[in-house]
Amino acid sequence: MEIMMPGCWLLPHIFAAFSVTYLFGYFVIFRNWSPKYRPDASSCFISLFHGYPAVFLAVAAILNQPVRGFASPNTNFQNLVLDFSIGYFTVDLLHYLILIPGDYLFIAHHLATLFVFVTCRYLVVHGAFSILVLLVLAEVTSACQNVWTLAGLRKADLPIAARIHKNLSPPFYGLYTIMRGFIGPVFFYKMSAYYLSGKASNVIPIWVSAAWIVVVGGAILVSIMWISNLWMQFFKDENVEKKDS
Repeated sequence: MEIMMPGCWLLPHIFAAFSVTYLFGYFVIFRNWSPKYRPDASSCFISLFHGYPAVFLAVAAILNQPVRGFASPNTNFQNLVLDFSIGYFTVDLLHYLILIPGDYLFIAHHLATLFVFVTCRYLVVHGAFSILVLLVLAEVTSACQNVWTLAGLRKADLPIAARIHKNLSPPFYGLYTIMRGFIGPVFFYKMSAYYLSGKASNVIPIWVSAAWIVVVGGAILVSIMWISNLWMQFFKDENVEKKDS
């Protein structure tokens, strides 16, 4: 039986909540940080309030879905989770557009992600199962990544931050590799095969599902390249430390 959610449109309230959280991080939590790092730190701060809550909500929404499938209609609960993520990504997108407009990769990522969420939630109102599974795989590393990023911002001037960043790198890289390098591609293959077969075309137009495939495939490819570079730098640094010791 589906959990019934309020019928009111919650997206503006979610957007407002993430906006207030961002401003609280920027002007209160990180007020003594260098202006160079405050925007990134505040972005990490709101991400902490999105990542794991989104994972738990998405898992609950998937398990609560009466019939789970790539073309299944969205439930009210799933639409709420999509709104939750749309609100977060909209606030974080504004953060980049206003404070870091030169970060074209993240701006493109957020625009593409919002396209997938918005079309699933408001245009086709089907396919939330596949989108939420991908959301879980993406956000399960969020808390670890945000702590790692925050520590990295201060590792040059705080020894404890340097230790946290160094000690957290292997487990973070490992978890990220498993999620984005193995489980994610397997699920992406199954999702792509289903949509490209045309089985969902009666409820999800082929141009929408094809766009989802391009966006998700591109995101996975960039993620694999990113984590590969981090692994190479990690082993390079380890070799340097061994030679110096």
